Amino acid sequence: MKKFLIVFAILIISLAGFLLYTFQTTGYFKDIQAENNFGAVYTTIDLPGVEDIALAREDSLLILSVDDRAARRDGKAGLHGIYLVDLREEAFTPLDISANLNFPLYPHGISLYKLDSAKYGLMVINHVEGKHSVESFILEGKKLTHIKKIKGTELISPNDLVMVSPEAFYFTNDHGSTSKWGVLAENYLGIQAANVGYFNGTEFQIVAEKLAYPNGLQLDKDKNLLYVASSRGFLVRVFEVEKNGQLTKIEDIDAGTGVDNIELDENGKLWIGCYPNLLTFAAYAAGKKQISPSEVITVDYQKGQSPIVTSIWKDSGEQLSATSSAVPFGDFLFLGTVMDQKVMVLKKN
Repeated sequence: MKKFLIVFAILIISLAGFLLYTFQTTGYFKDIQAENNFGAVYTTIDLPGVEDIALAREDSLLILSVDDRAARRDGKAGLHGIYLVDLREEAFTPLDISANLNFPLYPHGISLYKLDSAKYGLMVINHVEGKHSVESFILEGKKLTHIKKIKGTELISPNDLVMVSPEAFYFTNDHGSTSKWGVLAENYLGIQAANVGYFNGTEFQIVAEKLAYPNGLQLDKDKNLLYVASSRGFLVRVFEVEKNGQLTKIEDIDAGTGVDNIELDENGKLWIGCYPNLLTFAAYAAGKKQISPSEVITVDYQKGQSPIVTSIWKDSGEQLSATSSAVPFGDFLFLGTVMDQKVMVLKKN
């Protein structure tokens, strides 16, 4: 009986420790109060599940990755595809530029690469019935043309990508496991089993391993550094890009929140959409909670100097739930989300 009580006590203590660790490292105890250091709400763009946003700054175009995940979760048909917003028109009316494709497109991460005046390469992570691919397009003006489909066993659970050239790109696998228990271990124990991959135009290779939910990623303006958001680690991981595509880790930046997609402003500062409470976000994504907190941070990073992390905007989820992208353009800030029904546009005071 005594041995049983000791074993039982050890199990209870272990369980309590596990729960405390999970709550602490996922931001469960955070008190998210509304905070706005940017500007007032200017308008909204009524599109659901705009998880990622790409900006063609020189041509004033915004590209939106649209997938109504909430509708699909509930067994309904939902809007999905690639939309374009001409930022020279302040109505910010979205145009469906993928309507004429002859294959299903349920986009996730997207990336633009400028080829010529008003001509871009666009790559899109596509999830169709549990299968993953990267779709390569040419965007010329407001016309989208599909070039090819890229597939590989290295696309385990692709989340985001960033183009290095018209053919090459880095991408994140947000999980390294494919089994239910493996995914749960990564989500709740913070097991570092995910990775970053590289496609050189011909073949795939894994270039960074042992990461906790790598999510958004972005190259610096000189394409010498790769920033990788580790949502589960509350970190921005910084890598040096080698000539052969390999990565050398430089450092980790403590972001203090669940970082997602990364965008750069004109000065090279990082703007990141975030989930400050990952457990609430998981419940929200599963349809068990109505709202989920949002946050936008910036990271001013210079190699060899201490990074400066600044909270720009916070919300309990009442205004906007689960902000995944934050894209600055002039006086405006465009906020995308995983499952909310709109893009929120802020304008500087």
